[in-house]
Amino acid sequence: MNAQTLIESWIMPTAAAVIAVLLYLFGNAMLKRTLERIRQTIAGSAPALGLLLMPVRLLFVLIALAGIAYYVRMPGEIKELLTHILSIGSIAGVSWFVLRIFAAIEAVIQQRYRDAGKSSIEARRITTNVSLLRKIVNVLVVLLAIAGVLMTFETVRQIGVSILASAGLAGIVIGFAAQRSLQTLIAGIQIAITQPVRLGDIVVVEKETGRIEEITLTYVVVRLWDERRIIVPITWFIDKPFQNWTRSSLELTGAVMLRVAYQVPVDEVRREFERIVAQSPLWDKRIARLEVTDSGDVTMELRALVTAANSADLWTLRCLVREKLLAFIHAPLKLESEEDGVVLPVE
Repeated sequence: MNAQTLIESWIMPTAAAVIAVLLYLFGNAMLKRTLERIRQTIAGSAPALGLLLMPVRLLFVLIALAGIAYYVRMPGEIKELLTHILSIGSIAGVSWFVLRIFAAIEAVIQQRYRDAGKSSIEARRITTNVSLLRKIVNVLVVLLAIAGVLMTFETVRQIGVSILASAGLAGIVIGFAAQRSLQTLIAGIQIAITQPVRLGDIVVVEKETGRIEEITLTYVVVRLWDERRIIVPITWFIDKPFQNWTRSSLELTGAVMLRVAYQVPVDEVRREFERIVAQSPLWDKRIARLEVTDSGDVTMELRALVTAANSADLWTLRCLVREKLLAFIHAPLKLESEEDGVVLPVE
């Protein structure tokens, strides 16, 4: 074995492997140091930046393997196969890295808005925009990655050239076949731009009240009060009317309806209602009003309007007002009516 053969067979591959390992260790150390500096600069970004570690390490490994494959002597067929595998791995690694970058950006933006104390409406608007934008980018990146992997195969590349030659006819066929999917995708983009619903909104869908829990490019998840979920196609929010209780503000107004006898003193009930509301921390001090809104043969209808900062507080406040008013109206009047042998209705 002469010196040239020895160098090509052993020394160069060994040196390439050692250099590749050293470059990987150096790159990994530099990556950690860079991410640590970014974490110190951007508060609360540590979990988001952690998403980038694995894809970057994979890219380092692929670069190292490519260097080894270039310098190591091996049969042509094996080298060609290894080069093909590394090409596919590189496309997958770069795509994974891009997906993780957008996921990290979304996490950092959401964290910064929470830390900055932005209003809930603005925070939900930004969160919805960023979330839908990331999902759109994910779809595009995955499609490009699949196309890139397929184009590494010679047979698929030839088929692709043939398809491009008849792109007009193929476009028409694909357009008809994917009409529903394209409509759904466009609806998702329209939701992201116009935002008729946002994450956290309180909506009424199919006579059910719930909170928007998740928005994707194809469907929306509405979480109901009893932990059930309604899965609604995203086109539904474009084509049909629905109620959005928190479109411009989280503050809500609710009513408590009571039907009582004519003998009930409305002024005393009103004063008791105002006292109940004033003592409750759930009331946001905007509206507290009790009025007679209807009358019948033996009863009249009282409507008590109250306001709260959000839907959960409003529900609890309405229940509290209803219970307290019923107790106030029913207890003393029942005693008086029993003395006269008459029971006053309280509905």
